[in-house]
Amino acid sequence: MHYAFDDCMLDPNRRELFRGSEAVVIGPQVFDLLLYLVQCRENVVSKDELLDVVWNGRIVSESTVASHINAARKAIGDTGKEQRLIRTVARKGFRFVGEVREASTSAVSDALTSETIISAERSILDLDLPDKPSIAVLPFLNLSGDAEQDYFIDGVVEDIVSALSRIRWLFVIARNSSFTYKGRAVDIRQVGRELGVRYVLEGSMRKSENHARISGQLIDATTGGHIWAERFEGTLDDIFDLQDQISASVVGAITRQLELAEIERAKRKPTDSLDAYDYYLRGRANLNLGTREAIDGGLPLFIKAIELDSNYAAAYAMAGWCHFWRKVNNWMTDRPREIEEGTRLARRAVELGKDDAIALTRGGHALAHFVGDLDMSIALVDRALALDPNLAAAWFLGGFLRTELGDPETAIDYFTRAMRFSPLDPEMFRMQAGMALAHLFAGRFDVASAWAEKAYRELPSFLMVVAIIAASHELAGRSAEAQRAMSHLRQLDPTLRVSLLSGWLPLRRPEDLAIFTDGLRRAGLPE
Repeated sequence: MHYAFDDCMLDPNRRELFRGSEAVVIGPQVFDLLLYLVQCRENVVSKDELLDVVWNGRIVSESTVASHINAARKAIGDTGKEQRLIRTVARKGFRFVGEVREASTSAVSDALTSETIISAERSILDLDLPDKPSIAVLPFLNLSGDAEQDYFIDGVVEDIVSALSRIRWLFVIARNSSFTYKGRAVDIRQVGRELGVRYVLEGSMRKSENHARISGQLIDATTGGHIWAERFEGTLDDIFDLQDQISASVVGAITRQLELAEIERAKRKPTDSLDAYDYYLRGRANLNLGTREAIDGGLPLFIKAIELDSNYAAAYAMAGWCHFWRKVNNWMTDRPREIEEGTRLARRAVELGKDDAIALTRGGHALAHFVGDLDMSIALVDRALALDPNLAAAWFLGGFLRTELGDPETAIDYFTRAMRFSPLDPEMFRMQAGMALAHLFAGRFDVASAWAEKAYRELPSFLMVVAIIAASHELAGRSAEAQRAMSHLRQLDPTLRVSLLSGWLPLRRPEDLAIFTDGLRRAGLPE
């Protein structure tokens, strides 16, 4: 059955939309939304119904639903102002109000001449970009000369697509669509237009005896510019293990690169055109810097994102995390009020973001410092890792929580994973600080000071790092170095005292607090 209305024809079986003789290419979710409205045209369709049908029950923001409604209107020649075909019913939902004529497949086929079809195929419109970062993973080239290795390389790509699809902030083209380009020489910019994505991941595999090398590169399809490239190598002794390792490494690397690319793109936008996501990205850029000035500038950006989208879980989490960062560096001016506000924001983040790895990670970690419940915070970050096993922030913040719980050896494994997943991460100084803290509590004072010095070079105002440098040098018998670090620590925070250390970090084991206290007291921190 086909549906004709106005000058449009909707074909559910072939998932095609025509306006006159022109085929209009729209995204799959926009097509599903339009088809459902047409089929249910006798009734008002609520937002909850659309979420069930179009997004399979997944919670999305009001702006996402609105953008898909606007895209559907644009595709059929309607506007939000005119609402000739799709009408918004205030506080109820949407209704298709155009006159619809149903026709059989054979009748429509007779009506469409071959000339019309050819004309339609030649006039396909480029897809609009989604309202969030979008990516297609093309089939990787098999350069090994062994056609039997196709299954391996295709499996790697399928694993990458599957892993990326679990990331809420990312729009990922399905495998069946991206694999239509297999074996074809393609223009990346054309692929971006045809699939409606901003980024394309392509790659190749070369096999030599029992050794495989896979190369991947991430490209901005709107400009053709390269964003990231890397090689991954391994032996084929356990081919499925190698497949898992490669897909995890690729996903871990490119998700961070995508986020950084989006941050740079948002920073180039004129201020008066920003929406919630762009405010969020600008806030992330500030949070990555870690300075007091950057955090003071970033927090209002996250609050603005929340004002524009009251269900934006990740924005709540980042706003709460800004308050955590102010707490851990003793920058708070009204400590009780700011802790209360940080707690509120973090709790709201994990309430809204039950399937949002970023919200669970940042919100869960912040709550450990606001309410002291390490077990709850670890459970939230573990859930984030179940949702996105390649999220570097979940690994390194999970490492901090396990350090504070009293398990520094497991924490060191977490920090190592985070660094491997995102070796050029702008938050590397936080990972290095975590390594330093874990080694300090494990009694490896030389290693602790070495990691802390690395973090210090990136952010000299990181109070905890300077404290670790002072304590670890003193405990290792290097009093002169400890004194220099203590002098800098007192400049950063003249109010810090030994008696305040128990409320500074949520340390579960008394012996860990004793190590920190002993080192800082001997280095000269006042009681």
